[in-house]
Amino acid sequence: MYKLAFFVPSSHVEQVKRAVFAAGAGRIGAYDCCSWQVLGQGQFRPLDGSQPFIGQTGEIEHVEEWKVELVVDDALIQQAVAALKHSHPYETPAYEVWKLADF
Repeated sequence: MYKLAFFVPSSHVEQVKRAVFAAGAGRIGAYDCCSWQVLGQGQFRPLDGSQPFIGQTGEIEHVEEWKVELVVDDALIQQAVAALKHSHPYETPAYEVWKLADF
């Protein structure tokens, strides 16, 4: 089992969650679409050659973003990350993948 966490602007949080859920992420026992999320503030500066969804090249941008966390079965992690990347509005989405211990 893995934990997948990603950061996404408010405008796309439900769209990205639907995509990773459709890839099989967020299943716990007899439940699906399980996730946890919290609103925070992200920061980045688009560099030359970037095509930012939000912000201007060379300018530091602050944006409200949701951090969404969910679990993903071992066999589905690659599909879940691919769905995240495909549905996310940023050209380089920020995400984390952790392998979880099974006790």
